[in-house]
Amino acid sequence: MSRKIAAFLVALGAFMIFEWINLGYNLADGHATSFYVVHGVLIAVNIVLGLVLMFLGVRALRVR
Repeated sequence: MSRKIAAFLVALGAFMIFEWINLGYNLADGHATSFYVVHGVLIAVNIVLGLVLMFLGVRALRVR
């Protein structure tokens, strides 16, 4: 994997984590419980994906 792609993965992972945490804080009150459950699952899955992307990018940067 090239350094550009590895750096892109790190940046994308960081952006995903920031964006989904920000979405979690900005959810307005007054929705049904199912709304919060679905969005909570989406947030959790995307944070995990962001961490995986960052891990792969950092690992690729350290190899070279």
